[in-house]
Amino acid sequence: MSATSPPDLLALHAVRVLGYATTANVGSRAGLEEAVAEELLLDAQAAGWVTWSRFADEGGWSLTEAGKAHGERLLADELDRSGARARVQQELDGFGPLNDLVAGACTRWQLTELGIARPPASLESVLADLVRAAVGLAGIESRLTAGLARFTGYHARFTDAVDEARHEPSWISGTDRDSAHRVWFELHEDLLATLGRPR
Repeated sequence: MSATSPPDLLALHAVRVLGYATTANVGSRAGLEEAVAEELLLDAQAAGWVTWSRFADEGGWSLTEAGKAHGERLLADELDRSGARARVQQELDGFGPLNDLVAGACTRWQLTELGIARPPASLESVLADLVRAAVGLAGIESRLTAGLARFTGYHARFTDAVDEARHEPSWISGTDRDSAHRVWFELHEDLLATLGRPR
């Protein structure tokens, strides 16, 4: 049976995976109402686990070192309680080839957009690699969510981004949207954080 994560873990982990995020983004990522996410983040701030900062006109949350350590303790406890440690470890161990496929496709496209790829990558070839990765991701998510429900959603977000990229290529690696690259980066960070591994 798939384990459901407690809200405080989901909120703190969302900050870890997103890196720097608004309250609304944390709530969306964690599957929590924004008001609930705000309350949990304020509690975490009082405990010294997250900090709020502002850049230009936008503010966001980020983890402190104490928050990172506390989050990893929560994640380790969740793995032990759910019995999902071996499952997550197996998925991370087998992640390399698909990760290389996505990283390679995104890099080729970024270099092509900058005009320095030799030869330039075609949009069709990049999308073909991302579609192959999406097929693999479906299996990864299915196996992970059999143990931990919080891994749900990566496949849908990734395939949505790839579909959008057919008409607007900035969905491949854009930093201003839920691009294929961003979704994949979050998944990789999620796997590493869950097992307490550095990037």
